[in-house]
Amino acid sequence: MQRRHLGLLALANALTASPVFAQATWPTKPVHIVVGFAGGSSPDISARALADALAKTLGQPVIVDNKPGASGNIAADAVAKATDDHTLGVVINGNLTSAKMLYPQLPFDPAHDFSYLSLLTTAPLVLLAPAHLPGGKAFFDAARQGGNRWNYGSPGTGTLAHLGMEWLVSQLPGMAPVHIPFQGNPQVVTGLLGGQIQMALVPPGLAMPHVASGKLRAIGLAGSRSALVPDVPALAEAGVRGVNLEVWTALVGPARLSHAAQARLGTEIARIYRDPEVRSKLFHQGWQAVGSAPEGLKSRVQEEMGRMRGLIAARGIRLE
Repeated sequence: MQRRHLGLLALANALTASPVFAQATWPTKPVHIVVGFAGGSSPDISARALADALAKTLGQPVIVDNKPGASGNIAADAVAKATDDHTLGVVINGNLTSAKMLYPQLPFDPAHDFSYLSLLTTAPLVLLAPAHLPGGKAFFDAARQGGNRWNYGSPGTGTLAHLGMEWLVSQLPGMAPVHIPFQGNPQVVTGLLGGQIQMALVPPGLAMPHVASGKLRAIGLAGSRSALVPDVPALAEAGVRGVNLEVWTALVGPARLSHAAQARLGTEIARIYRDPEVRSKLFHQGWQAVGSAPEGLKSRVQEEMGRMRGLIAARGIRLE
């Protein structure tokens, strides 16, 4: 009898230690995905697509919490400091690649305060302008003539759209537009529609409906042509070379996120982003689905950090 009891105890211990059992123990309550931008923004769209898919498989509600501000860094900091094992974050490039270079007093360390979980989605940036402005090379001629009477918008100082415009301007002597920061990309688009700004780099999911309606003009892509927007030329086709940027979203957790949570999320993300229905939904919202392993995200961060470091140094950009 005692031998049987010991055998059952050993079996229970083995099951508890197994990866499958560990995954099954998480989550034990609702999961929160924190996003550093307003509802309707491109990161929000990516986060909600993931939340909808995860909620169907985790057996718990998955709630998107919008905490806009400081180019997404307020939300990233909340994730870094989370202790409940059920708080994750959907972040964008800058939170992991350039925030530490731009903000000396950044309250989190992107290299050490997160569990890197997955590169989720990527998209090219579209240089957008009001429809009454010319396209192609004529647009840049007009921009030079506009000098500092022209404005460009971004979803916040230090965001990829801000740094991308600085990169663009550095390639075009004579351009001197003034930066106008907004709360998020939806507000940037409103600024374009209202004539407050003359240009902005915007993800295609938000840009193209207004281009299709004839209210805004797509000048070109900050990179090569993309299947997401096959009719939009690359900026290089208008003579603007050397600007190559994509916006992307990634899933992270706090560094202390349990192994059970990381294992379960790895399994589910791999399945979710292989699903043709999920991929199609994201594509029509302006995103290419990726769903990488953690190593893919780490590689992307390292690659982009080098480019951002060079740009920030060359342009003398430093934020407090």
